[in-house]
Amino acid sequence: MNTHPQDKADRPDWFKDALIYQCHVKAYQDSNEDGIGDFKGLMQRLDHIQSLVATAVWLLPFYPSPLRDDGYDIAEFKAVNPQYGTLEDFQTFVDEAHRRGLKVITELVINHTSDQHEWFQRARRAPKGSPERDFYVWTDDPAQWMDKTRVIFNDTHDSNWTWDAVAGQFYWHRFFDHQPDLNFDNPAVLQEIIDVMHFWLDMGVDGLRL
Repeated sequence: MNTHPQDKADRPDWFKDALIYQCHVKAYQDSNEDGIGDFKGLMQRLDHIQSLVATAVWLLPFYPSPLRDDGYDIAEFKAVNPQYGTLEDFQTFVDEAHRRGLKVITELVINHTSDQHEWFQRARRAPKGSPERDFYVWTDDPAQWMDKTRVIFNDTHDSNWTWDAVAGQFYWHRFFDHQPDLNFDNPAVLQEIIDVMHFWLDMGVDGLRL
């Protein structure tokens, strides 16, 4: 949900007593026998989920992605991974879930993007100090902040900074080096992410796990 834990009083009534069924679309039900779960397959199982007395379905990332981190490396925020279906399939899924009284919560990764996202590709090619470059966090000094911030995946990386030869600078990442962090000190980044949230909420999504 897009609420802070201390704000429980502000949560909608349905969420306070929700029984949430977590689901990874690609691993759930395959409708076209290509070996990958999809939204049409998931829709075939909504009656089963309802029979478990669930009141909400929580979907793990289903967006276009290189899938180097199981979909948590998002390459496009306003689309569905074509392996799982189309935006129309997603809309039908939401409608069918609601018809059964099931709420829909989606996982929205906003700390970072895939390095394949158009924002990063544009940023690395833009001049230093430009609005496009400022969508991510860059430095000429790879020692910056390293005494204050631990490396999470220290079996894979020895720094939270990675050199980008196209940009001619180092970019910051708290997770893997193919997941550059967005720069939330930039108001334009926040506005873009809010726009993404509205996109999915306008499609009928009931809650977002950020």
